[in-house]
Amino acid sequence: MAEVVLDKIEKVYPNGFKAVHGVELRVEDGEFMVLVGPSGCAKSTCLRMVAGLEEISGGTLKIGDRVVNDLDPKDRGIAMVFQNYALYPHMTVYDNMAFGLKLRKVPKKEIDKRVRDAAEKLQITELLDRKPKAMSGGQRQRVAVGRAIVRKPDVFLFDEPLSNLDAKLRVSMRVQIVQLHKELKKEGQNATMIYVTHDQVEAMTMGDRICVLKDGKIMQVDKPINLYSKPANKFVAGFIGSPSMNILEADLVLNNEDLCVKIGEQTFKLPKSKADAVKKNIGNETSRKIWFGLRPEDIRRHSSDKQEEYLEGKISLLENMGSEVFCYFNMENERYIAKLDSNVTSGLDIDSKFDFTINMDKCHIFDIETEKNISL
Repeated sequence: MAEVVLDKIEKVYPNGFKAVHGVELRVEDGEFMVLVGPSGCAKSTCLRMVAGLEEISGGTLKIGDRVVNDLDPKDRGIAMVFQNYALYPHMTVYDNMAFGLKLRKVPKKEIDKRVRDAAEKLQITELLDRKPKAMSGGQRQRVAVGRAIVRKPDVFLFDEPLSNLDAKLRVSMRVQIVQLHKELKKEGQNATMIYVTHDQVEAMTMGDRICVLKDGKIMQVDKPINLYSKPANKFVAGFIGSPSMNILEADLVLNNEDLCVKIGEQTFKLPKSKADAVKKNIGNETSRKIWFGLRPEDIRRHSSDKQEEYLEGKISLLENMGSEVFCYFNMENERYIAKLDSNVTSGLDIDSKFDFTINMDKCHIFDIETEKNISL
């Protein structure tokens, strides 16, 4: 059993700065949990408290059935993979991976078996006699992961392990780590993993669940698809998704018994499911300011032969990604972005006028003050 439970965990530094505010999080046995958020949101601080590298100021931390607040890192049953690899430069790969086991007086035969099994899983068997300076960044990172595997910990902790790698190598390494997690589970080994990253694409592609943090507080914990399609608040909506969601100030109005969103001079009717959810959250109000959110992929080119409301924008930038184009446009001094098929943008250029239709079934309405999603 390798469940990790953070119960009202707090971190206050000697100067009085409170970095972590009563975080409550349960990581299930065998789960791949990703902590994600912008720089300074305390995701690494939370991970280091789990590891025992940061003192916990308040709350209770449990790994399995043990409270570990006051246990040394070596007694917590964790293995940590750092951003900078932390390999011993004078040792071979084999010795780097075996070092921790030697300190624990594990028999030589068992050490050899564990090291070679881990090397095979990570496809680094041919590197066992090399030293770190003779390897690439990706190879060093695999050695760091292998050193964690051989310990057979209760919990694996990853602190932005791929941030020093180039873009192509990051993609292949994140696939390898996810495959490793599945292999360990299939073999019946402890495979609880907590992974810290600032890269939301990394988080979305790797985690069973994702915990989104901001200023030391949890904004939402959910499966990746739910964070994307059902963000709990404006922050999560803007942070998850690439390119990020368009969020603009608009008016919620009642028009002939229909609840509508007014953007500039245009009025868009809310679908019944969205309207019902909003009414449930705001009661009988018939007019108020709101934040209106729409993802770039839910904006399309307006067809002149269709009778539908549309927005007229002036194109400020076109980013051609091959099969699709990121189209930045200005409307009433605000910049927005649409993700369009490349075949509908031929002939367009900077300063062109363009008519956009929006998919109201996919829109999100956020309270102007609390920023809570009131359309769920």
